Amino acid sequence: MDDTPEKSGRPEEGDQILAIRTIAMPADTNPAGDIFGGWLMSQMDLAAGNIAAMISGGRSATVAVDGMQFLSPVKVGDEVSLYAEATRIGRTSMRIHVEAWRRVRHHETRVKVTDAHFTFVALDENGRPRPVIAAD
Repeated sequence: MDDTPEKSGRPEEGDQILAIRTIAMPADTNPAGDIFGGWLMSQMDLAAGNIAAMISGGRSATVAVDGMQFLSPVKVGDEVSLYAEATRIGRTSMRIHVEAWRRVRHHETRVKVTDAHFTFVALDENGRPRPVIAAD
């Protein structure tokens, strides 16, 4: 049995975390065979949402996305890794930077695809903004 003390899973500002790793599938493509930008953006929102939930200790919602530019296409079969970090934690909001990287399945080289800043607001049971509370 491991006697290592438990660590809080709560990310701090500046902690970059591998939030999601997935494979781009044929159902996620446009007619040209590239992965839809909307699919990639939704994966990034999920990654940022994972971090927001850990930071806020509960429900939160995306309220803004800033600065997304697609630098390289994602193809079917590419491994997509999404790294997220909180860049600002306010009273009720969190700003989370997400980077998306792709790796062709049969190679080791990774290529940055895009990045963006997602702003989330912590919500109470009525869907109203609430103070960010650390998850225990």
